[in-house]
Amino acid sequence: MHLLRHSFWRAATIRALAAGSFFSFCALAQAQTTLITDVNGYTVNANRELVRFHALQFTGSTIDRVYTASETLPQSQDITVIDGEGRTLLPGLIDAHGHILSYGLSLLRVDLTGTRSEQEAVERIRAFQQANGNLEWIQGRGWNQVLWDSNEFPSAASLDEYFGDTPVWLSRVDGHAGWANSAAMELAGVNAATVDPAGGQIIRDAEGRPTGTFVDNAMDLITANIPALSLDEQVFALRRALYALSAQGLTSVHDAGVSARTVEAYKRLLEEGPLPVRVNVMLGAGDPQLPELLAAGHFASPDGTLTINSIKISADGALGSRGAALIQDYSDMPGHRGLLLLEPEELYATMELAMKANFQVNIHAIGDNANMIVLDHFAALIPATGTRDRRHRVEHAQVLRYDDILRFAQLGVIPSMQSTHATSDKNMAQDRLGEIRIQGAYAWRKLLDAGTIIANGSDFPVESPNPFYGLHAAITRQDHENQPPGGWFPEERMTAVEALASFTMDAAYAGHQEQLLGTLEPGKAADFILIDQDIFADEPSEIWKATVAQTWVNGQRIVAP
Repeated sequence: MHLLRHSFWRAATIRALAAGSFFSFCALAQAQTTLITDVNGYTVNANRELVRFHALQFTGSTIDRVYTASETLPQSQDITVIDGEGRTLLPGLIDAHGHILSYGLSLLRVDLTGTRSEQEAVERIRAFQQANGNLEWIQGRGWNQVLWDSNEFPSAASLDEYFGDTPVWLSRVDGHAGWANSAAMELAGVNAATVDPAGGQIIRDAEGRPTGTFVDNAMDLITANIPALSLDEQVFALRRALYALSAQGLTSVHDAGVSARTVEAYKRLLEEGPLPVRVNVMLGAGDPQLPELLAAGHFASPDGTLTINSIKISADGALGSRGAALIQDYSDMPGHRGLLLLEPEELYATMELAMKANFQVNIHAIGDNANMIVLDHFAALIPATGTRDRRHRVEHAQVLRYDDILRFAQLGVIPSMQSTHATSDKNMAQDRLGEIRIQGAYAWRKLLDAGTIIANGSDFPVESPNPFYGLHAAITRQDHENQPPGGWFPEERMTAVEALASFTMDAAYAGHQEQLLGTLEPGKAADFILIDQDIFADEPSEIWKATVAQTWVNGQRIVAP
């Protein structure tokens, strides 16, 4: 075992397998009609109007009816009645872009999110090492130099002081840069003579020596030497993540960029019973087995909790690490325009391969240059392959030229965006982009007004997976301290109904699942949550504080083992 090298892996896996077997047994029980009463229910209808109701009835995994205030509830001894105790009931929330395995691993490794200095990050790593004993590798994630007083990338030197011969690898919060100590670099054979790989950058000192920070494709120089997770370790981490996500009100997640090995882990987990959260897998385009995965075609489990019909390609890096590919120089780094992770010809060929296999193509593009290239490729390939109905997507779509904002609706391409990215990035985005380009960044209202829909998500573990953080950011354009007053570029805000739709019906549509998920109406899956706040009546500034009382998927209440 390489993840933590502790015996708890085996014991915890056995306990979880037993719990999964119990869940399977319950799911096979005879379908029972259930009526949840005394709820403050909300859903959105096909006309994008808010619908209120006070009770929800379902049989087995399928909704029978929602009861509005004027409708009388049925009286039958054959119906199990559950008192909702006045809580708000919403459709199950869908995160259209997350990383489930990475999130599960983040729960088991050192967490550097929120650190205010490089030294504070080092102290957290020391505490983690002391709590976990000798590790083959120390791994973690979440640092963000923009939050540090130095505003500088970290160095190997600060790690070398404490961790000696133990290799250390720590991913930046966005996953587009990593921090290594000298032991990790020595193991990888990285030195001053090492050439930057295509689509990557080794941060160097004035003498050309690597400082310990690696950006985008350069990260592979280090990660190639980290022992691969076993299948059992992946299953364990996925299970841990799915139950944690369920507890936060998510009933479905689009997993952005999954390897063949992780697909195998999902199918192993599925043998225990329905997944506690529905997973819509995007196959990772960089996986060497991609041709075989595409040739195998689409996959959908009988219980509807695991679906595979799309791929994820990364076109560029992230804005925080200055890896997002821009048309003009970064405003705060003249001479630098970011990184294209694939040459345009290679990107085109990969898109074409997937389209011809009838897969949806979802492409990470953050900078305006990456988005322009991706949309140019879609404009050529969608008519050539006849795949407009595959609802191809751009993941993030953060920085856009005005002309490209208009092209999403014209091409039938869906922007899959993450509202908390705007409130997290507001402290550096304008520095990176300047006064003009920022007008096309995180431009939700411009995209909606141009006639497209937005599939919302979080990009966890880059951001918190808590969907109420996302709803709050979408509606207010503010952080949890209600800053800035009035919102950051408030003209780009969503309405409360638009925000809920982006996390429900529009995310379902973006995953080709709108006939099953996204709204509460007869014939659809009984996926819903009960929360302690009325997000439509309470102050918008309070939405992020909502807590989840119950999560239901396929008519089953999900409770972690």
